[in-house]
Formats: sequence, structure tokens, C-alpha cells
Amino acid sequence: MTGGDPEVEVVENARRKAWAARRAGPARVTIACDTDVILNGKALGKPKDELEAREYLDRMSGRAHEVLSGLVVLQGDEERSGVERTVVTFKELSEAEKERYVRFGEWRERSGGYAIQTLGSTLVERVEGSVSNVVGLPVGLLLELAPELFRG
Repeated sequence: MTGGDPEVEVVENARRKAWAARRAGPARVTIACDTDVILNGKALGKPKDELEAREYLDRMSGRAHEVLSGLVVLQGDEERSGVERTVVTFKELSEAEKERYVRFGEWRERSGGYAIQTLGSTLVERVEGSVSNVVGLPVGLLLELAPELFRG
């Protein structure tokens, strides 16, 4: 699902993933997440090629964007869902930094065209909120939705 309200989209995409996984085989608990980068109110998605990856870096350089994750937990017939929101601010990127990052190739298959857990961390000036959300699994939200998974 794309093109609508980004918050609704990430939850709906996570829901579809969860139910698809559930149909593939029985599970006591199914967890699914969908994460996207939102700039100026619009989801960026994954860049299709180097040119678009570079365009994303140009657009995010020196600016803040949001990372939204929709999380769905299925236990039996019960479904719980939520959204995590993190604000990430990129530093002002030099042309050399943008070129190096695109050449490195880490942008492939990444929402917003970067991965904060590796070389992409060098692009970031500040994170406000959950870093695990930016990585792709909002652990705090998971704990909130399914605390029983974290009992010893």
C-alpha cells in the first residue's frame, strides 16, 4: 500500500506481512514491521537506483525527516498494532560524502536510502526518539504491545 497517509500505510503494510506470514505456517506469535522515511509529509520508499539514492541524500542533507514504523503482533486471533515515530536530522553533506555513500551501495533495499546502523550513521547529526526504530524494529513499541514476550 502506498500513496496515502504514511502512518496508516506502515501499519497496513505490517498487517499484510503479519497475516501473510501466519498463512505460511502456524506460529504462537507473529511479529511484522514496516518502516519508511517521511520527508515533507511523503513517504520516500526505497530508491530504485543510484541516481534516486543520490537525490534522496541531496533532499535530506542538512534537514530533518521522520522515520515511521508500523508494528503488528498476532497472538492467536488477537492483533495488536502501533506506530513508532523518530526524527532524524542529517548533517550538511558534502558532495564527497554523498558520492562515497552512494558508491558504497548501502542504500539498496533501504527505506530513505540509508542504514543508520552502519556507514549511514556518518550522515546523521541527531536522532530524537528510538534508534531501534530507525534500524527497523522499534523494540520499545514491541515491549509495549507484547510485554509477555519479555518475561524471564
